[in-house]
Amino acid sequence: MNDIPAFPIKDFPYMTSHDGLSMRDYFAAKALQGMLAETSLKATVEEFANKSYELADAMMKAREA
Repeated sequence: MNDIPAFPIKDFPYMTSHDGLSMRDYFAAKALQGMLAETSLKATVEEFANKSYELADAMMKAREA
């Protein structure tokens, strides 16, 4: 279920179809954006990236419920 597109483009005149960003990547980007906006959080780049995907996976799982 991780490969669900977040912004698919289909059937638009003069545009090439593509699946867009995955829903998981979209959720991870939003989670990362929120974490980086909180200036009191301190972590390495890798820790921020890992946590953003951990949160994205939790959001994907919540969608299944």
